Formats: sequence, C-alpha cells, structure tokens
Amino acid sequence: MQDDDHTATRLIHHPYTAPADFESPVVPVAKASTVYFPNMAALRARRWVDKSAYTYGLHGTPTTYTLEARLATLEHARHVLLAPSGLSAVTLVDMALLGQGDTVLLPDNVYWPNKDFSRHELARWGIAHDVYDPLDVATLAAKLTPEVKLVWLEAPGSVSMEFPDLEGLIRCVRAHAPQALIALDNTWGAGLAFNPFAMPQGVGVDLTVHALTKYPSGGGDVLMGSVACLDDALHERLAWTHSRLGLGVGANDVEAVLRALPTVALRYHAQDAAARQIAVWAQQHAAVRRVLHPALPDSPGHAHWAATCHAAAGLLTLEIDPRFSAAAVDAFVEQLEYFRIGWSWGGAVSLAVPYQAQAMRQLPQPYAGVLVRLCIGLENVNDLIADLGRGLDALTAG
Repeated sequence: MQDDDHTATRLIHHPYTAPADFESPVVPVAKASTVYFPNMAALRARRWVDKSAYTYGLHGTPTTYTLEARLATLEHARHVLLAPSGLSAVTLVDMALLGQGDTVLLPDNVYWPNKDFSRHELARWGIAHDVYDPLDVATLAAKLTPEVKLVWLEAPGSVSMEFPDLEGLIRCVRAHAPQALIALDNTWGAGLAFNPFAMPQGVGVDLTVHALTKYPSGGGDVLMGSVACLDDALHERLAWTHSRLGLGVGANDVEAVLRALPTVALRYHAQDAAARQIAVWAQQHAAVRRVLHPALPDSPGHAHWAATCHAAAGLLTLEIDPRFSAAAVDAFVEQLEYFRIGWSWGGAVSLAVPYQAQAMRQLPQPYAGVLVRLCIGLENVNDLIADLGRGLDALTAG
C-alpha cells in the first residue's frame, strides 16, 4: 500500500512538543539509547562525565541523573554512579582502581562475592588479594605493603554482624599505606546509620558502594548498585571505567528506586526497631547460643557500633546451639511461616537463611553452631516473634 500522504514520516518527525511546565510528585522516566544533538558543535562539545549534558543513554538521562543526585544526598557524597547490581558496583571499583601487580585487602567477613571476585577474576589479571581480621587493626597493619592499592571495609560483617573499629582501620591505612584508597560497602548503613565520609573523629573513606537492591528499592524486585565519592578526580576515574565497561541501568528500575527513596528512612528505622526487639527476645531462647546484632552489648564490636552509629538496620543473626545439627536447623528454617527462604534483604518480606560460618572464611572463626541470618521485613513484629518461637520450640523438642 502506497503511503501517499507520508504518514509514517510525519508520525516519526511530528512537530508537536508538550508544554514544559508540567510538574508532579513522580520524576518523569526518560528512556534513550540515542540522544539528539542540535548541531555538530554540540555533538563534539558535550561532556557527560560531570553530568552537565547528555550524549548517549549509557552515559545518563534526566532520570538517572536525578537518582544519582538524590543518592549523593543520602550517602553524604558529591558524586554517584549507578550500576546494574550491588555486586557490579563492587567489581567496578576493583576494575577502576587496581592493576597488574597491585594487592587488594578485604576483611575476612566481607560479602563473599567480593572475595570470590578477587579470588578468581582479579587473580587471573595478576592482582593479588589478602584478608585481615576486621576486629584487629594490627592484622591489617601487618598486611599494608606498598603493593596495596585498595582496602575494603564492611560494617558490620556479612552474616556474622561483627562491627569493626572503622576509624581505627581508616587511620591505620592512612598511616601505613597512603597510596591505598579505602572503599566501604555501605549497604547495611544505607546512608542512614552513619556518615562514612565524615565519622565522629574526623576520618572518612574514599568511596562507598551501596546495593540499591536492598533498602533504597525496598520491594525485592530491583537489581541496582551505586558507587559514591567526594573527590572529583576519583569520580572521573570511576566514570571512565564505568563507560568502558558499558554499564547501564534500566529506566523503569530507576523509576522504581526513585519512587521508593522518599520512604527509605521510615522503612529503615521501622525494620531497625523490629530487629532490635526480636534480637532481645531471641537471647532468652534455649536453642540460641548467641544473638549477633551490633546494638546488643555482647555482640562483637558493639562498642565500635555505639561510637559510630545511631541506627542498626533490620538484620540479626542467630548462632544456634551447636548441639543441633545442620539438618535440624534447615528444618527449623523451612517450617517458618512468615520468614521466607531467599537471598537479599531490605524488602517488606522477612527472610531466613542458614550459614556455616567457617565455610565462608579463611581465618579461624569463634562460631560453634550454625548461623541463621534473619532479615526483618515490615510484618507485625509480634507475629514474627511468635513464628520464630514456634520454630525454635520445635527445634528444641525435636
């Protein structure tokens, strides 16, 4: 059929532009791979690294720039880059800041995919890694050789929830390895528990990563991460590696995080309060050897948490009495009604996952029983306590 009136062309090149003075509570979703330039001078002059203009979808849109700016406020940072997941934010940092012959140091209780990336991918590229005891600053000092270019911190430790002396660790790196940059996985703190760039004694990290999958998203349905920093030159270094790797995030995922972000503080503090209540309750149960939660006085690193933080997220870990087998603990987790079995945290649904601590670590561990990490959602806290009580009673009786 002949297109006598050129309808197809007119639909594609339609002259109408909507009025620009529309405003609502929702950030408009800008989707693009191609970005138009008004002329050749603009094509050649536009600069995306400082977010002053648009050049291509991977380099940013009004929607991604808006989320990055709001996350910079949340993180107490100046610059933020978005990544497709929390793990990709971690690996972006490693690839941007490390080269052949360098060494990266990680706390032994680090998020295990970070360690796994070092053990496999970085090792293939001639980059060494080592681990230190996060609760012993001296073990870090002993490993700070001239080859160390990046030191990872995590607060608290993944699963086992030890809270390190962040200020002591940072001072140690600054004193013994001034050539090294310091990165913190700030997913637990979420920008709300403490400011990692300016802690009480005037020290701070160089950059943070944040799994936006967790609290900023809040729905268990988005994968995204971020890298935040203060320094302009460091941001540019990260941004160019980000560009070369072709990292991008979907506009609808950005929309979901933007929609959830205004309630992140409300949700975070509600889950924090519920987790503390459950932690205190769980200490009394005979099946529980110890409750690992930074706000509890006998949890490892409690004094460091108290000196640094004013919140504690919605995570706690039960160290189950070692008289119960791993199979029995699995059965306990499987029979819980409101706690679902699944990775991640920060959403509305509570989660429970058992771990063998020593299997995740290289250094000797003090945990005698199976660890069960609980990620507290937004259910009624009394319902969660009743659910755990039934399960732990059955474990004890079984």
